[in-house]
Amino acid sequence: MNRRPLAGTSVCAVGLGCMNLNWAYGVPPPHEDKARLLNEALDLGYGHLDTANIYGMGANEELIGEAISHRRAEFLLASKTGIVVDGARRGIDCHPDSIARSLDESLRRLRTDRIDLFYMHRFDPKVPIADSVGAMARAIEAGKIGAYGVSEWSAAHIREAHAVHPMAAVQTEYSLWTRNVELAVLETTRALGIAFVAFSPLARGVLAGAVRDLSVLPDNDLRRAHPRFLAENWSSNLRLADAFAEIARDQNVAPAQLALAWVLSRGEHVHVIPGTVNPVHAAENIARADWRPDDSVLDRVDALINHRTVSGPRYPEWMMHTIDTEEFAG
Repeated sequence: MNRRPLAGTSVCAVGLGCMNLNWAYGVPPPHEDKARLLNEALDLGYGHLDTANIYGMGANEELIGEAISHRRAEFLLASKTGIVVDGARRGIDCHPDSIARSLDESLRRLRTDRIDLFYMHRFDPKVPIADSVGAMARAIEAGKIGAYGVSEWSAAHIREAHAVHPMAAVQTEYSLWTRNVELAVLETTRALGIAFVAFSPLARGVLAGAVRDLSVLPDNDLRRAHPRFLAENWSSNLRLADAFAEIARDQNVAPAQLALAWVLSRGEHVHVIPGTVNPVHAAENIARADWRPDDSVLDRVDALINHRTVSGPRYPEWMMHTIDTEEFAG
């Protein structure tokens, strides 16, 4: 199995994003099915599970704590802090006191005394980086976390934080249709010896063939508000996904397997954390973790789907204000 270093250990490069077991996409499955999927994922060889305190307002962490805390030694546990959701209010808070408080709350929900990798979920411009990183360093010294990381930070801010205390990982959206990290973050993490963890590597299900008829998405599905899923962009983006699926068929693999293989080919320090509520898809996503397509195939899909060919920005404008990662001009 394709194993790569992360936060002081070695894990399969394909991890499990746990968010949509409770929140964001589609309709969450019954509780017993969620617990079963997590246990089956460990049985399949998933050794890296990713959650956050805001996923289901703590419910996702509680699920992990209840379902698999008895198997805690079998996986690297990652969680996040820093995004505040209070009714309609959404903001960023990486003040040291807030980090310390939310960490204790996450440990309680997860039923553990240590989170292996703890991220600042977004960049907080109101707090000096040294102050936020200092809180992470104190948590490491206290044994409450093994290492820290950041999510959706720019290369300059990553370098500044890493100089205060070395970080273990940077987590940012990366897939064939979201390429922002190629501007600076991917190379910065490689140069500094920081693991890069790609979330939404399947383009929010599109490159897995899981999204076609947008009318079936629940009203609260986050994709309904994302520009690439709006009517004026969707037909063009769906054509790209269909062409991509044809290439996958030519390779005798599932579209998701080709999409994950492309992301993993971008660097030996790269990890992916696709999410799913379907145990069949969970098995499919990890089954070809060792596979690297020929360069000609990688080049073909790279040319087919990229920031120039995809229609629409990745987030609505109000969400883009919370993103620190570099943006393409125009």
